Amino acid sequence: MKKSDKIKKLLLGLGFDCDDGRRRITVGKNFRLYGGSKITHETMKEKAIKFNEQLKKCGKTLDEVSTKEVYDIAHKIGLNPLEGKNEGKKEKNNGFAEEI
Repeated sequence: MKKSDKIKKLLLGLGFDCDDGRRRITVGKNFRLYGGSKITHETMKEKAIKFNEQLKKCGKTLDEVSTKEVYDIAHKIGLNPLEGKNEGKKEKNNGFAEEI
């Protein structure tokens, strides 16, 4: 695999509560944020920036951190794992939920 073909990790934020018809898209160094109300989109942006700040403090990139480290950073910045939020479902969801 060529260096340019390497798959890069990124944080993906999706907001589904837009009620004003606007299309909000924010692209960062290692994140993509789509949709949401103004408040939701700003919250996602704030969390993505805080996540990157924590990565920088660790001296690592998103490609270098383990899943456990991602969860640890998410916990530090106030993101909550979705696990256990799907009542009655057995599948495991590795995403995060932010309650606003």
